[in-house]
Amino acid sequence: MTDLLVSLVVLAATVLLCEATRRAAGRLHRGVYWIYLLEAASTLQLCCCAQELKLLGESKRLDLSYSLTLTYGITVVHLLTFREATCHPGAALESVCRGTASVKAAALLIVLQLGAAVAARFFAASVWSLGLSDMHLHHQKIGFRCFDPLGGTVLEAAGVELACAFTMQAVAMHIHKLEEKLKVPFFAAVITALVYAGGSISGAIFNPALAFSIQFSCSGHTYLEYCFIYWLGPVLGMASCILLFEKIIPFLSGKSSIGMEGSTAQKEKTQ
Repeated sequence: MTDLLVSLVVLAATVLLCEATRRAAGRLHRGVYWIYLLEAASTLQLCCCAQELKLLGESKRLDLSYSLTLTYGITVVHLLTFREATCHPGAALESVCRGTASVKAAALLIVLQLGAAVAARFFAASVWSLGLSDMHLHHQKIGFRCFDPLGGTVLEAAGVELACAFTMQAVAMHIHKLEEKLKVPFFAAVITALVYAGGSISGAIFNPALAFSIQFSCSGHTYLEYCFIYWLGPVLGMASCILLFEKIIPFLSGKSSIGMEGSTAQKEKTQ
């Protein structure tokens, strides 16, 4: 229980620190670079909290219900504090494809997200080195090493990441249909469900920046395999979802309606 309480304090302190950074940056500068500062601070918050939650989960000192409750709770906090930040390189690529951002702007955004992801590793290590709990002390003794995070093959893990990213993109594209007060709880519930469903196979990260922070330093697989799983998988998942809902389904619907109109006109002529 002490480990849990210490982790909760670490999570709260991380959120407060990043929120203070966002507010200070907002007061000092609200211009064109505001979104970059927001992305950096929010991605740092996401990755630092994930580092602590991952360590807590790997220590096997929590029941499943506690783990899922923590996941849901911290996800709600993230969604409420991130504002316009996405903390997801895939979102930057999507903005380029839609023409709402330049390649240069998206590239800078991705670099900042990955930079914040790396910074989160050092931040987490510095917190763990304080030895605030037995769990932190044990992790310090083994040199903060991270072991094989996969519970399946590389292809299975990539498939899970693709499916999770597809699901999240589908939710993001249709969540506007919900009432405003239901959006955050629903989004957090979907993320928690995906973590429960795919966590044992790939960790259910479905975010290239987050995976770069908490998975790429782990042993067990090569860097290219992690890129295939945690970068290519989510990007393909997002792309396939957009293609399905914005191209394929409208095309099929239009084609079927044209076919129906043609058959109706043909019937009228025969009559």
